[in-house]
Amino acid sequence: MPAADQTLRVLTFLARQRGPVAAQTVATALSIPRSSVYHLLHAMAGHGYVVHLEAERRWGLGTAAFELAGGYARQDPLARLGRPLVAGLADRAGESAHLAVMTGRDVLYIVEERAPRRPALVTDVGVRLPAHLTATGRAMLALLPAGQVRALYPDAAAFADRTGRGPRRPRELRELLRAVRARGVAEEDGEVTLGLRSVGVAVRDHTGWPAAAIAVTWPGDADRDAAELAGLAGDAARALERRISGR
Repeated sequence: MPAADQTLRVLTFLARQRGPVAAQTVATALSIPRSSVYHLLHAMAGHGYVVHLEAERRWGLGTAAFELAGGYARQDPLARLGRPLVAGLADRAGESAHLAVMTGRDVLYIVEERAPRRPALVTDVGVRLPAHLTATGRAMLALLPAGQVRALYPDAAAFADRTGRGPRRPRELRELLRAVRARGVAEEDGEVTLGLRSVGVAVRDHTGWPAAAIAVTWPGDADRDAAELAGLAGDAARALERRISGR
């Protein structure tokens, strides 16, 4: 197996762990000879991509790996790849569409395409909204580990309110996310802005993690089929998944 491929596999494995791990753990998980793993780890340590915690006899990601994440954010490839897909979705649906990512308990909107003759939305690029109230946020929250959701929403004080609608307690959120997982689509009706509805679908990365979500928003009194709009949003989400994974 080429060394470059092995190096990337090791980095990917370390990035998915909750903390530093032993070299033997890496070797066993990836079926790479331990001697090769040590060689790769020492080479990556020389460039700052991993760090050896001698007292613990474990290896973790280094500052150079963190700089890669910063470079990704600066280049904004998710927005670049998603913008034409969101624009096409808005054209096909005849409704406004947007792309958002999770940041803490909020969603951050990175792309918005407003349909002609449709009302202005609060989801401008750069706007943050409570994730538990939005269709995009609910779509992503439904795919997070239960422990992470509990950490984000430990009690009633964690639940922001905008219109008096939406979950206000951890138990209510768990029930809502259970329904989202069963349907594969998230909805909200007036929780963000009274009179507006949205459907959202998560965008998964190559590991299955919710990297983003795409949603369509329309006036609640419009005669629109939510299932049809959800299908269009799902098509755009799957297309973005293929783009970010290089397929």
